[in-house]
Parts: sequence; C-alpha cells; structure tokens
Amino acid sequence: MPILDAAQLALQVAWSHKLRSFFTLLGIIVSVAFLVAVVAIIQGMNAYVRERIGDAIVGANAFQVRRTPIAVALIDDEEWQAIQRRPIIAPEDVPYVQRALPDAEAIALQSGWPTPQADVVWRDQTVGDVFLFGVTAPFQDVQGYEFAAGDPLTDVDVRERRFVVELGWDVASKLFASPAEAVGEKIRVAGAQLTIKGVVAKKGTVLGQSWDGFVMMPFTTFESLYGRRHTAVISVKMPSAAMVQDGMERAEEAMRIAHGLHPEQPDDFTVDTADALVSFWKRLTGVLFTVIPAVVAIGVLVGGIVIMNIMLMSVSERTREIGIRKAFGATRADIHRQFLAESATLAALGGLIGLVAGLALAGLVAAASPLPARVSLWSVAVALGLGAGAGIVFGVYPAARAARLDPVAALRHE
Repeated sequence: MPILDAAQLALQVAWSHKLRSFFTLLGIIVSVAFLVAVVAIIQGMNAYVRERIGDAIVGANAFQVRRTPIAVALIDDEEWQAIQRRPIIAPEDVPYVQRALPDAEAIALQSGWPTPQADVVWRDQTVGDVFLFGVTAPFQDVQGYEFAAGDPLTDVDVRERRFVVELGWDVASKLFASPAEAVGEKIRVAGAQLTIKGVVAKKGTVLGQSWDGFVMMPFTTFESLYGRRHTAVISVKMPSAAMVQDGMERAEEAMRIAHGLHPEQPDDFTVDTADALVSFWKRLTGVLFTVIPAVVAIGVLVGGIVIMNIMLMSVSERTREIGIRKAFGATRADIHRQFLAESATLAALGGLIGLVAGLALAGLVAAASPLPARVSLWSVAVALGLGAGAGIVFGVYPAARAARLDPVAALRHE
C-alpha cells in the first residue's frame, strides 16, 4: 500500500472513531501545545525585555556606571558581600567620566537605590506612592524624554537647587484636566512646595507596570529633601550603538582613576548596558528551557505508549483484513509500511492539533495579559517532528506484529 493511501486510511479510521482517537492523541496534543505556547511566551518575553524594558531602564545607545549590577538575582552571597563593600557612585565621579568621554551625547547623574515614594498633593487632590527621582538635566536626553507640556529641567535648575519638578503623565493626568494646566502649578511633596515645570509625555506600560508614575526633580533639590542615597547612577548616551562598547571601556578606565584603584585591584563598580538586563533575563528563562524538555518528553512518552496500545488493538481488530491482504499478494514489508504509516499519521495529526492549540493558547495569553508571545519556527518544526516521530517510534512494534501474522491463521480469525 502506498504511503499516501496508508495515511488516508489512517485519517478515515481516526474520523470513524473520533472520541477514541482524541483520547489516544491527548498526550501528544497536550505536550506539543505546552511546548509551542511556553516557547512562544518565553521568546516574546526575551524580545520584550530587549526592546522595551532594557531601553526604558538604561536608555537607547546608553550604558550606566553603577555600584550594584543590574543582574543581582543570580549573584552568590560572597559576591554580594563584596558588592556591599564597594564605595558609592558619587557626583564627584561624574567629571572623570566627562573628561574621558568628550564625544558622548549626554552624561547624567540620577538618584539611586533606595528610591523614595511619597504622596503628591495639589489642592484637595492626592496621588499616593509616587516614585521620586533626582536627576541632572542630561538625564532627560539619555532617556529620550519628550514633553507633553512645559519645559525640561536645565543645568541652572540643578546648580541653583530650584524647587521645580517634572511630572510623569500618570501623575499629571490624575491631578489636572490636561498637561498644559499643570505647568506653573504648585504641588506638595514630602512637606516641600514644588513648582511644576513640565509634564513628560506618556511612555506607556511594561508588563502592566506604568512608567509614567513619577516625579522628577533636580538632583541637588532631591538631596536637600532626602539626603544622599546609598549610591547614585551615572548614565551615558553615545551617538550610536557602535560606540557604546568603546565608551564603556573609557568610562571604566576613568572610574578606576576616580576611585584610585591599582592595576591589580578589581573594579569596585559596574558598567552595565541594557544587554546586561537581557542576559540576566535569558539566564532566568534558560532555567525554564531546562524543564520544558523533561515535561514534553514525559507527555510524548505517555502519548506514544497510548498510541502503541491502540495500534496493537487495531492489529487485533483487523487481523482478518491483514490475512486477506496477504492472500492477495501483500508482503510483510507492505503490511509493516501500512501500519507504521498509520501510526505516524495518527501521531502527526495529534502534533498538528497540539500546534494549533499551542498557538491559540499563546495568543490568548498575549491578549489577556501584558505577557507577549512570539512563535518560533523551530518550535513549530519540533512540535510537528515530535508528533510524527512518536508515531514512528511507538508504531514499530505494532507494525512488526501485524507483518508477522500468518495469513492462514489470520483468515481463520473471527
């Protein structure tokens, strides 16, 4: 029997026993759906972290000089203790970096951890738990902020320690009817009266978390209200992505000079880009990728065993049919090929259904949550290959058993 005819016969048998076929393929369907959906979500998250979170935290074509690395979750206790002994990143370090990077588009200082939160009060209205940041004027260029109303902070605001602020879009929209109405108004933050200088245009959300719920003030004003944080962060924006690596190396050399480090001493600071955050995320998702094959393998194994049992049952039910085919000249190879093709077709059908289910599940997750989902061609190929492969592997024994049937005994079978 030709392969295509055997596949068509397998589909007819599956259609005539729909419920049995469904439960036969359930293990394959679930395993393939799980593989496609989880891989799509993880791949989408990787792209999301790279394209949105990384640029939102660090900035495009930018890097940061930090006391603590971005990827702290995978640092062991000994490394963490060493990091805790590092000196803070201070305003006094900025001139060293500026001299080393005259070609940088912007070099900024921003308040570091811990980031304070406070209520923002305007007349009888209050917005609670707003993040407060102190920055120097170039920080707005590093982050690529655009302004819906008003003007950005200036070097003069920082130098003269002016009590002015920029509002994030969410804060402004909760207090005022429009961004333009906010400009020039006075708000109270942590007991201090501050004048609104501008409103930053909406940046949107990342994983459901708004990036617009903040108040930004001159770095010197921030320090007068909250004192010096445990550390600050120096942000540097280069003219192009190709210049970032060279800029990082020069910034590292400048910071070593600023901190008086000898050649044999390790860095007591970290120079990070958005790639560090992406790498950190990929290391986390890599743990999931080590679990996925085991889960999928168990599902495929269970599904394959079920397919083998069903095929053995089919051989028993069709014993007389096999005897007739052999009586009309079918060889052992023909019978073996027929049942192996039926098993592979049945399993491939399960893989295809699982693929559709996985795509639907990934789309549902993307639509109902902030988690993105991007389907990879390799996961589709693996999904279909798993289905067909399980059918071939677990169909070998039933096919061999059918091929070994004695035609005379098979014809006498009732």
